[in-house]
Amino acid sequence: MNKFLTLLALVFLLSKASLAQSVVSFKSLGHNDDAIYGMSGASSFYVKISPLVEMNGSKLVLYFEPSQALLKDHSFINIIINDRPVYSARLAKDSIQKVSLNLSREDLSTDKFLKIQVKTLLTISDDICKDLDNPAMWLKVKDYSYLSLVRNNKTGLNDVNISNCFDSKRAIVYPAEPSLHDLKAVAWAYARLKKTSNKKIMVFEAGQVPDSIKNYIQVGSLSILPEDKRSLIKVSPQSNEGIFYLAKSMSTATDTVTQMVSERGVMVAHKSVSTESVPSEILFVSGGDDAGYEKAITALGNINILNSTFGDYLLIDQAQNSYFKNVDENRSKLSLKQIGGTSDFLSGIGSLKSAFTFKNSDFNFTPKEVEIRFIGNYSGLSPGDRGYFNIYLNGLLISSEKLDASGKLNTSVTINRYQHHKYNTLESEFRFFPTNGLCKNSFINFFGEVDVDKSYLESKNPFISNDLSFYQYPEAFNTGTTRIVVSKDYAKYAAGAIGEIIYELNNNINANNFPEFSYSSDIPAGDLKKYNIIALLNKEDPLLNQFPDAPIKFNQNFRLYNTDNNKVVYSLSDTTSNGLAQIFYGRSNNATLVLTATGSHISDAFLAASRSITEQLSTLSSNVCVTDVNSNKYLFNINKTSENLEYVDTKSAITKFWENYNLYILLGILVLILLSFLFVRSRVQRSQELYND
Repeated sequence: MNKFLTLLALVFLLSKASLAQSVVSFKSLGHNDDAIYGMSGASSFYVKISPLVEMNGSKLVLYFEPSQALLKDHSFINIIINDRPVYSARLAKDSIQKVSLNLSREDLSTDKFLKIQVKTLLTISDDICKDLDNPAMWLKVKDYSYLSLVRNNKTGLNDVNISNCFDSKRAIVYPAEPSLHDLKAVAWAYARLKKTSNKKIMVFEAGQVPDSIKNYIQVGSLSILPEDKRSLIKVSPQSNEGIFYLAKSMSTATDTVTQMVSERGVMVAHKSVSTESVPSEILFVSGGDDAGYEKAITALGNINILNSTFGDYLLIDQAQNSYFKNVDENRSKLSLKQIGGTSDFLSGIGSLKSAFTFKNSDFNFTPKEVEIRFIGNYSGLSPGDRGYFNIYLNGLLISSEKLDASGKLNTSVTINRYQHHKYNTLESEFRFFPTNGLCKNSFINFFGEVDVDKSYLESKNPFISNDLSFYQYPEAFNTGTTRIVVSKDYAKYAAGAIGEIIYELNNNINANNFPEFSYSSDIPAGDLKKYNIIALLNKEDPLLNQFPDAPIKFNQNFRLYNTDNNKVVYSLSDTTSNGLAQIFYGRSNNATLVLTATGSHISDAFLAASRSITEQLSTLSSNVCVTDVNSNKYLFNINKTSENLEYVDTKSAITKFWENYNLYILLGILVLILLSFLFVRSRVQRSQELYND
């Protein structure tokens, strides 16, 4: 079985001056122990190498753990770097084995990636037919394998330019009182960085950047940049002209290093002072005026401009994003190649798999049904051979077809909305078993290949519902123009959340969603019907009253109940930092998404809400999301007739008093009734006694 696990990761260095090297483990790249299964298997790793690295003298150290059941002297491991074999050997008897390889400049691809492939040929018995599909055939590449990378002392920062500087940046700095231009710049810079890597991106106000952050993007008009930052820009843009400027320098940083040292068998912490030489890079996105600044922001969304800028600065006279529109905007039919699939020539017997991934947002609309068609070729079956072509979606078998002597594959299956998710894994499998007795001669005879250019996914019908849900986000905003609306007093808190939203709106094979931006106080009421609306608002913003179709009125205190036991599952509180999101159709059937935040950590709450609604959701009908800064989230399906929603503010003082003290009141009434009964009874007894006397 061939297995390809591709890891796209970035290596960026904070190199020690004394050692001039950096050790980067596979685990730090987001890669845990990776198991390779089957007689013949493979795993591939793609590591982006910083221009600050000198490959000559760097090393790759791999640790791997073979299955205890293997015949070690009949099993082999092969390591291939940049498509060239560099190491092949039989497995040793050690439980954990190590391979150390020297790297060179020839090991890098032209786009500065280090491609590492580990291929195995494993054996458990002397009969390879018995080894077929044996689950004990595996080898693990350990997560403490590492790269020891040497810093480039000759060229230093000279090889760093605008085209490759994004790979190492994980922070964005914006003015303390951001304008709409600043918010848009942060959003597009955020989206650009997130496309580069899945690592956390930090957003800071100017003046609040930690000293440890020395590599970031700073946005803002030239006139409002701090003086110490403006002085770093050695080129002055003219009026109506935008600019990218990369300021580079080396600086020293002092830190305390703790090392564990064995003293008489006891590990003791030894602290020492370490001085590091670290690169400092600031990419400025600015302009001579607002018009020039807007051009720089537009260029920030154009990946072609960024990837072809090999200098330290770029002056922008003209910028447009219309080039995105020339790709099939309908996007109802996608080839497997369009979603990132590659043709794999598979040979052998047993299970031969290829994997593909796709998202609902790759289509122009949320699909109700998707036709999955595979076209390809395979070696025709001989009489007595058994062969099948299987299709798996998200780990479930959805189709199986017998292979025959024709050698031509053309099969399809249609899935409904309950079978596919927001994010999907699609697997194709050739499964071949030869005639009894011919196993050993059939390993090289059977082959199969899926044609990724001709195979396709086709959305048959759009998923249409009376109520919009998070399942349809972000595809619901693909049609028409989207406007992002933000409360002016909350603009400084919404920058990171807007970045997440811009990323999701363009996280598909044809990124072409460029929303307009406006303050909530400046948007005419009529525009709420003309555009798709994404609003990030203060809980007290009057604009919240302009959404009569919203499932919940966020500007009122409310409670949500469990309809089964009538217990409160959520109650809005201003003292807790919560992010609230709801999605619905506006009055003109336009998609509308409203987010707000409460508590003292407003930025984190906004960011938590924007992330929670993009995750893999299991329900088709959730339209309200409540999340906190600790990433705990709650999903609800709310409509105007829901019995599990209650507004606290709409109750009269008498009603609130009754709800709060009804038990005490009832208890008091019960006590009064009992006392009255006892009083009457005592009077009756006394009267009887007087009568008897």
